[in-house]
Amino acid sequence: MRVAVIGLGAMGMGAALNLLRAPGLETAGCDPRGAACSEFAAAGGTAVTRAADLPAGTEAALILVVDAKQVEAAVFGPDGCAPRLAPGAVLIVSATMAPEEARGLATEAARRGLLYLDAPVSGGVAGSRAGALTVMAAGSDAAFARAKPVLDATAKRVWNLGAEPGLGMTMKVVHQLLAGVHIAAAAEAMALGIKAGIEARTLYDIVITAAGNSWMFENRMPHVLEADETPRSAVDIFVKDLGLVGELARSMAFPAPLATQAHQLFIAARAMGHGGVDDAFVIRAYQALSGIRLPGEEG
Repeated sequence: MRVAVIGLGAMGMGAALNLLRAPGLETAGCDPRGAACSEFAAAGGTAVTRAADLPAGTEAALILVVDAKQVEAAVFGPDGCAPRLAPGAVLIVSATMAPEEARGLATEAARRGLLYLDAPVSGGVAGSRAGALTVMAAGSDAAFARAKPVLDATAKRVWNLGAEPGLGMTMKVVHQLLAGVHIAAAAEAMALGIKAGIEARTLYDIVITAAGNSWMFENRMPHVLEADETPRSAVDIFVKDLGLVGELARSMAFPAPLATQAHQLFIAARAMGHGGVDDAFVIRAYQALSGIRLPGEEG
């Protein structure tokens, strides 16, 4: 089966490498960044910088870009892959977006004779590299069947939420409410502890053995302890995703005060110039308010 991964970023690279190792799959990768293409090519894959240059007859395209606008450009735009896809190929769209955007893309895919799987993911960089993503998917039986070899190679658990595109993204938006609030709460706890005189590593070691721990605290706060701002997932991602949470909540007149407050913290970190760094560094907003020094900072 000829497959492609569009978006060789933190999540996409792991998925692409797992597909490259899977038997029976001929895998190409696409990313506008030459360095990402070089990394994938060095692993033995075919790499291109334009989706329009993917191999003809591609039967499945896993799309791990940022948002609906990038998906539309990568598939249906002037440099998109649609003309390179085989009839009845499946688009496995894992970019986080509003549910109505997923429905619009699915409609356009159907108009062009393509299958569409609304398939946001969770699991982080580690899950992607291990082929252990959680996929929250919605689409037709035909779309699931065509996507199965790709999902088998990249995911540990695939949830079938129904036939209607948009249901997967609805679930992902709800999930991102939890993820964003948990990261903000983790940063708040770390910042408060530092301000109160607790050594940061000791604070971390205690929390991860106690009832107040969360997956996000345990996963993200080491980045702060190591002063490592490398973006596995950036502050800007949660500016976008918690914005989607707010839009969904407002559309149903549903109050979401915790998500709203967390969103404002990510916006504050972005306004301070930290939008492109790892999302754990939403803690910079608390640093600005409290005057704390983070691990690795001098003076």
